[in-house]
Amino acid sequence: MADVSIRSSGETKRVRLSPEERRLQLITLGAQMLADRALEDVSVDDIAKQAGISRGLLFHYFASKQEFHEAIARHVTSQFFTAIMPNRDLSLFDMLRDSIERFVDYATDQSAAYRSVLRGPASGTPDMVEYVNETRAAIADLIVSELPLPPADPDLARLTLAIRGWIAFVEETILTWMVEKPISREELVDLLVESLPALALSPALITALQS
Repeated sequence: MADVSIRSSGETKRVRLSPEERRLQLITLGAQMLADRALEDVSVDDIAKQAGISRGLLFHYFASKQEFHEAIARHVTSQFFTAIMPNRDLSLFDMLRDSIERFVDYATDQSAAYRSVLRGPASGTPDMVEYVNETRAAIADLIVSELPLPPADPDLARLTLAIRGWIAFVEETILTWMVEKPISREELVDLLVESLPALALSPALITALQS
């Protein structure tokens, strides 16, 4: 267990963190730094200082600075994926709408991290580009897996490609909406949900969403 100092009412309390909690703390601090710097510019010294530990102790939890940066990138991009996990108790259309609503709420609540990954200094680094693309592909595969289409369907490859493009459209549209707010949240959700079958132009997808 690791010690953490918390100052309250003029007194310092020692709170012990498990290795997993300490590791998550360090990753979270690193993710917060992405709001104003590139991934490779996240300072190990700054993180250690904020966490109240030595620089050497940080490398007890991460084998190298590169591993630490990779952990930050994976943490941030995995939050995108978690934000849209489908509720399989819903119909296909309601499942899509529910996921989009949670995606919008996540982007709004975590706006600094969301912007940093897609448009901030970190967005152009090779590692972050790779992880964002991996996340988009995973989301596309997740959506396709929910569709009532056989694996051998000849339209599947085109549909998967269209969905990956739609995910990028969703990300950019939410970014613009957060700055300008030209329409309401409900209208934004409607736009994003309705754009998927329109973009994919797949009779099978349209039928599935309308059923």
